[in-house]
Amino acid sequence: MGCFAGRFGRVEPRRAAGQFVTGLLADLEVKTCWQLAEEAGHARPDAMQRLLYRAVWDADAVRDDLRQLITARFGAPDAVLVVDDTGDLKKGVHTVGVQRQYTGTAGRIENSQVGVFLGYAGVDGHALIDRRVYLPASWTDDRDRCRAAGVPDEVEFATKPELAAEMITAALVAGVPAGWAAADEAYGNSSVFRAGLREHEIGYVLAVSRSHLVPLDGGKARVRADRIAADLPASAWQRRSAGAGSKGPRFYDWAWLDDVCTDADPDDGGRHSLLIRKNTTTGELAFYRCWTPRPATLAQLVRVAGIRWTVEEAFQAAKGQVGLDQHQVRRWDSWHRFTTLALAALAVLTICAADATDDSTDSRLIKLTVNEIRRLINACLIRPITDLAHRLHWSSWRRQHQARARQAHYTRRLNLELQP
Repeated sequence: MGCFAGRFGRVEPRRAAGQFVTGLLADLEVKTCWQLAEEAGHARPDAMQRLLYRAVWDADAVRDDLRQLITARFGAPDAVLVVDDTGDLKKGVHTVGVQRQYTGTAGRIENSQVGVFLGYAGVDGHALIDRRVYLPASWTDDRDRCRAAGVPDEVEFATKPELAAEMITAALVAGVPAGWAAADEAYGNSSVFRAGLREHEIGYVLAVSRSHLVPLDGGKARVRADRIAADLPASAWQRRSAGAGSKGPRFYDWAWLDDVCTDADPDDGGRHSLLIRKNTTTGELAFYRCWTPRPATLAQLVRVAGIRWTVEEAFQAAKGQVGLDQHQVRRWDSWHRFTTLALAALAVLTICAADATDDSTDSRLIKLTVNEIRRLINACLIRPITDLAHRLHWSSWRRQHQARARQAHYTRRLNLELQP
C-alpha cells in the first residue's frame, strides 16, 4: 500500500483499500466485497462496496504507481512487454462489456467479459502492469447502455490490438524500460499493431496464424507461413530451449528466415524476419513475425518468444491466488478499481517471491513460488498460527518434494532429447 497510499485523500478509503488487498491475499474461497468485508472484521460490506463504487480515488493513478514499483524492481533494457486478453464468464447483459463472444477461458463462445492486459517480464520476475476492459461494438453503438454502466462518453470502440497498443504506448511514454514486445496471433496478425511497435522502435516477436501471408522479395510475393515451413530443408532447423518451464527446459526446433517479411515501409531501418517453431514430439508448428531496430541473434528471438508465456502464468496466479476473476461488479469504474487492486495484490506476491532468498544453497529446495509466498503470508501475517515452526516445516517439505519431482522430470526429458 505504501507506493500508492497517497492517492487516497481520506483515511477511510485508504484503510479500506489496504484491507481489500489484504483480503485478496487471504485464504478465502471467494473474494467478493462481502467476503472481504467479513475477513476485515466489518459488520457490513458497505465500506468495501463504497471503495469500488463511490469513494473518490483514481484507479489509473494507482495503476501508474504500481507500474513504477514493478518496473523499478524488475526493470531492464531488454525487458519484454507482453499483451494478452482473458475472459470471465458472466450471466445477464448489464455487466460492462459482457456479450456472447469467444473466450479462451472456456475455449468457446460464451456470455463473457474480456479484459486486455499488459505484462512486464524483466530481470528475475514478471507481473501485470496495466489493464483495459474490452467493449464490443454492441456496447459502444448503444450509448444509453454505456451510460447505465458508467462508461465515459468519450470512450469509443477499440479492437483488442488497439487497446494493447494504447497500453504499450502509455508504458513507454512513462519511461518503462523495455526492448521487446510479444503477443499471440490475435495481435501479431494486425499490421497496424506491428507498425505501431516499429514507430516506437521496440523489437517484437509476435505469433501469427499458419495462414498468415508473409511478404517476400520486398512485398512482391505473399506466401502462406505454413507453405514456407513445408519447403524448408532439414538443415534449416536448430534445437534450442525457449526457457525453463514448470517441467524443465522447453526444447523446440527453430527455423529462422532472416531479413525477410518486409512490411509496407521497407525503409523503416530495422530487420524483418520470420521465426518458425516446431514441437519436437508432435511436429506442431508455430509462426512469428519478428522485427528489430538493430541486428539480433536467433537466441534473442527465441528468448522473447518463450517469455510470452509469462502472461499466461500471471493470469493463472492472478485468478488462482488473488481472485482477479471473482469480482461481482457491473460498472466501468468498479471493474477498473477491483482489477487494479487485484494487480496490487499480485505485485505483492511476485515481488516477495523475487526478493526471497535462501540462507543456504540447498539444492533440495525449489525457489519460493507465488503460491507458497501467499501461504506464508497467511500463516505469518494475516492469520498467524501458534506453531509457526510446524507451518515452516511443511513449506520446506513441499519445496523439497517439488524439487525431487522436477529433477526427475528434467532427467527424463533430457534422456528423451538425447535419443536419436
